[in-house]
Amino acid sequence: MSEGAPEAPRTLAEKIDYLFVTVHPKGRGPYSYEEAASGIRAAGGPTISASYIWQLRTGVKDNPTMKHLEALAGFFGVPPSYFFNEESSERVAAELSTLAAMRDNQVRSVAMRASGLSAETLRTIQDFIERARTLEGLKDNDSPAP
Repeated sequence: MSEGAPEAPRTLAEKIDYLFVTVHPKGRGPYSYEEAASGIRAAGGPTISASYIWQLRTGVKDNPTMKHLEALAGFFGVPPSYFFNEESSERVAAELSTLAAMRDNQVRSVAMRASGLSAETLRTIQDFIERARTLEGLKDNDSPAP
């Protein structure tokens, strides 16, 4: 792809996978399919099986009902538009990436210490971080290892 060209929209499976990889309690890995299915049922959502969630995440199935997507969105705490609107999907993914980075104590410490600094100083710090990411070979959308 040429620089500046828009990326292809992510598939439903990629969007669901991103939620599993990114949204989970601090200090542990992703939810299991059974945890997601049980959480949806406990919240009064529709009946959905762990295997069906796996099929959606892996792309075996790609045409769920609206109520299943709404239930998945509710379980992961994202708006249902995450699945339908690419702009919303990109915005939510960026927010989730930031939240995932904040799980890292060092990242959180830097963010907390930056509170109260002037806008000019914050821009300087942001520029420095971007240069450091470039030096370490990290792309804009790369998140640190959990």
